[in-house]
Amino acid sequence: MKRTSTKLIALLIIIGFVMAGCSDDSSSKEGDAVTLKLGHIQSENDLWHDGAVKFKEEVERLSEGNMKVEIYPNSTLGGDRDMAEGMQIGTVDFALVAGVLGNFEDSIQLLELPYLFSSQEEYNKVIHGEVGQEIANRVLEASDIRILNWWDRGPRHITANKPIETVADIKGLKMRIPEIKAMEHTWQAMGASPTTMAWNEVYTGLEQNVIEAQENPIPFIFGGRIHEVQDYLSLTAHKYEYVTLAMSDMTWSKLSAEQQEIIQEAADIATEYENQLVSEQTDEILETMKSEGLEVIEPDVEAFAEEARKSHSEFAETIDIDLYNRIVEALK
Repeated sequence: MKRTSTKLIALLIIIGFVMAGCSDDSSSKEGDAVTLKLGHIQSENDLWHDGAVKFKEEVERLSEGNMKVEIYPNSTLGGDRDMAEGMQIGTVDFALVAGVLGNFEDSIQLLELPYLFSSQEEYNKVIHGEVGQEIANRVLEASDIRILNWWDRGPRHITANKPIETVADIKGLKMRIPEIKAMEHTWQAMGASPTTMAWNEVYTGLEQNVIEAQENPIPFIFGGRIHEVQDYLSLTAHKYEYVTLAMSDMTWSKLSAEQQEIIQEAADIATEYENQLVSEQTDEILETMKSEGLEVIEPDVEAFAEEARKSHSEFAETIDIDLYNRIVEALK
């Protein structure tokens, strides 16, 4: 009896490993349909999720149901780095990720320098031009992560429990930033005390005063309900922001040419859709947060920009000064 129980347990363990192996195949098939996973760190209330839903709908429409996309919001598939590494090994098929890609390819970090761009137009000129394509190619070569397109997020601003009106107001400020070296370098040079923290820990971190401030685009601040635990929003517009709709190149290589074409077309449609949402709804979202008690500050942005740009060249020297100079030249 004891021997039989041991064999049964061993058999169950083997079955468990087999099932786990099957579940790791993110391109699993249900009948003839290929099912792909898309993850992001925001809630279902965020514009990212709306864009992800549009992408899912377009993939399924264009493939006539032969390709399906499952969406995993709220860091269900892990944080940015977890999802990026998942795309490298093929356990995550798509993810909405941004600056974390700089951990795999340095050149994309140049886009993360606060006050590199002074307007949405400048940002678009670079990101959708030759430099943006070159950076995407470098990311693919270095990481096996394919950037399908760049989504707009609008400019990043600072929230805090005190008004941020001048550069002096950020001296020593314990401000959460994502794991992005360019941002850390610049904020430190300006006198702040930047602290990296996973997005799903930020609300609690602010609530418990582990951190004093954070910075993000207006729709992202609203999606994370940050205005419930912060009193002030300072319109610093320190970074015109993107998020990539990225894809595992391992998954891409398993698809037929027709399926790849469908994925790219759906990505382009979803990009236009999400960008339009950001353009149309950001002001409305800001008014909603103001009506819920958030006080808006309009600081001297040029003074912030002048201070930030003093450290740009120093950082660019550690990455690719020639590429940085090309970006600056493209903005003229």
